[in-house]
Amino acid sequence: MTLKTNVLDPHQLATDLKAGKRAALARAITLVESKKAEHRHMAHQLIQSVLPSTGKALRVGITGVPGVGKSTTIDTLGSNLTAAGHKVAVLAVDPSSTRTGGSILGDKTRMARLAIDQNAYIRPSPSAGTLGGVAAKTRETMLLCESAGFDVILVETVGIGQSETTVADMVDFFLVLMLPGAGDELQGIKKGVLEIADMIAVNKADGDGDLRARSAASDYRAALHILAPKSPNWTPPVITVSGLANEGLDKLWQQVELYGDRMRASGEWQEKRSRQQVAWMWDMLQQRMMEALRTGSKTADRLKTLEDNVRNGTTAVSLAVDELSALMGLKE
Repeated sequence: MTLKTNVLDPHQLATDLKAGKRAALARAITLVESKKAEHRHMAHQLIQSVLPSTGKALRVGITGVPGVGKSTTIDTLGSNLTAAGHKVAVLAVDPSSTRTGGSILGDKTRMARLAIDQNAYIRPSPSAGTLGGVAAKTRETMLLCESAGFDVILVETVGIGQSETTVADMVDFFLVLMLPGAGDELQGIKKGVLEIADMIAVNKADGDGDLRARSAASDYRAALHILAPKSPNWTPPVITVSGLANEGLDKLWQQVELYGDRMRASGEWQEKRSRQQVAWMWDMLQQRMMEALRTGSKTADRLKTLEDNVRNGTTAVSLAVDELSALMGLKE
């Protein structure tokens, strides 16, 4: 979508968002994703305008290795939720082409039912090289969707690199989908993924896969048992589901809602969100400082020279950092 700066009015866009206009949501997300300097200030105005109408949605991160059936499960789960009266936004973070930065996967084609559901909204976002394949503007997009009236936000990660921990730091509940037959592969599971999971769901528990899924779930329960829980008020459950056959997904969502009830009652819910807001501020500040370093008139040219000198061993890393820090006005 092309944005015409001369006709963009952040305050009108905020009004249209709150009225639930889908076209306004698409324009708003495109605005906050834009890298153009003239759009950045407008995006900040927009986010500030909608802030009072955000924060009411349930934010759920969903991850799993490629082939685990994330999109099928999200399509079925999302359809169940809209049928129950919810408005569901799916933020599906695609791997990006290393040459063009464009999305490789077509999430709308992989979520056929939600794609035509008037109470659902799917937004594939190219990761464009950001940490762990997570789109840089996912947090802002969540706020925009909440302002537009969506009460459930599902964030699908690509399931590679550090995307799991990055998404876990911006959602309320983190779901990890696993494949059946985990016994042989259990040693290869990253401990970090189990540590941040609020629930593990072994997918494809249908037909011949049901027995293997139950066996895998038992293995995962044993693995979780030796880890200290993140919260004294919640022990991550392990369940079996079938996204394809729509089995176990009602139980899955009941656990998500139970988690929300317990966290709110204990005060952990708001504490976690407040902590995430501060972490978001530091993430943005670091990104802005790195951008200033790479593009600033005082540092950009010297940065390239120092990179070359460090690469060929003629300048010590600490010396290069000292010089760049001085150019940016930073003192020890």
